[in-house]
Amino acid sequence: MQEEDFKTYYEEQRELLREAFAEIGKKAELILTVGQLLMENGADTPQIVRDMKRVAAYMGIDGEKFHLHIMYTTLMLNISDEHHSHTSFRKCPKHAVNMKIISAVSRLTWRALREHYTLEEFKGELEAVANRPRYPHWLTVLSAGFGCGAFCTLFGCDINAAIYTALAAIIAKIVQMQCAERFGVNPYISMTFAAFTATIVAYLTHFLPTATPWHPLIAAALFLVPGVPMINAFSDMLNTYLISGAARTIHTLIIVGAMTFGIVFAIGMADFDSFTSLATRPDSNYLIFALAAAVGAMSFAIFFNMPTRLLFAAALGGAICVCTRNFFIFELGMSSPVGTLAGATLVSIIAIKAVHWLHTPSLVLVVPAVIPLVPGVLIYRFLFAVINIRRITLDELLLAVQSGVDALLIILAIAIGAAMPNIFASRSFTQRSRDKQEKLLNEIYETRD
Repeated sequence: MQEEDFKTYYEEQRELLREAFAEIGKKAELILTVGQLLMENGADTPQIVRDMKRVAAYMGIDGEKFHLHIMYTTLMLNISDEHHSHTSFRKCPKHAVNMKIISAVSRLTWRALREHYTLEEFKGELEAVANRPRYPHWLTVLSAGFGCGAFCTLFGCDINAAIYTALAAIIAKIVQMQCAERFGVNPYISMTFAAFTATIVAYLTHFLPTATPWHPLIAAALFLVPGVPMINAFSDMLNTYLISGAARTIHTLIIVGAMTFGIVFAIGMADFDSFTSLATRPDSNYLIFALAAAVGAMSFAIFFNMPTRLLFAAALGGAICVCTRNFFIFELGMSSPVGTLAGATLVSIIAIKAVHWLHTPSLVLVVPAVIPLVPGVLIYRFLFAVINIRRITLDELLLAVQSGVDALLIILAIAIGAAMPNIFASRSFTQRSRDKQEKLLNEIYETRD
């Protein structure tokens, strides 16, 4: 008898998925929860829309009945037809980067279709995804250090300077975590303290034995670079999600401003040498470039809480990115922005194909891979000139302005290279996803009939 009751209940629950407005309140809340998890953990708006629409289709809600408006801090959902209408809102107050959740939510939406989840089963799986643990704090701190140390190697430092860079980044990351988690300091202010700490500690290390004493200064604070918000902002803008794109752009600029203030304040306090003599084209071989880029990309992948099974992909992507950029610059004589665009575009194109092998959104694969392309030397040249504008020569000022322009172009090249291939392939993605979705939905209806 109990088994028969259970079967009856199970069939009733699955039957709810056939009627769009049956349990509409519960359905809307689950759809918004999916959107909130993605928004608060670093997904771009096109992916949020795709996954929310997929969940709606799984729940029996046709695309014509589904209306969605996305802002950076608010999701607005309306489900309506000629007889019914239901509207729900959801705030998204916290924003971080957690690629485990982005990947897990995307996979869950497909699994719900394939395995014919009931609403209760889907809710339970969604709660499990939301509660997935991050990497331990100590590993996150070490990853910040290893990542910045690897980037310093890409800028041409020796092994001692790379170690000093890692030490400065580790101390700065601890400061940031203590400010934000223990004392409840505003996250932007916490970044300012972290950037200041990284720069001061890196400055102190230049008294220690090393042939490249100033290189730690240009890499120690790079763990604060807002790579995910920057790429998402560009993606949203190009996909005409202008409101969320503008908000992400402002968020990115505030982070950069917080970093800059901390770095500039530290430079103003200490007796820094000029950065104009630092090479932007380090003399090294491709093996060292590849290893350093792989370590840096994997470290930032851990920093972004990337699924463990995908860490090798981040390392490989970072090596491909940097070696491609350096080939275009060193062998073909192209400019740094062109080489950067080539590296970021290539790894993004590879990611478009790899998403079908690794079953994860392309953003999860691309962002850690392109982070090693950040132009640390050029940024610091420009900042040093701004702080010391009264005592530098005209030639040094012109070089600094050129460095600032080149840094901006390289950052744009990173964002364009990471976002554009996905935009060009979006129609193919959409059609393939729609065909797969329709096939799974037909299987559900055939099973119920």
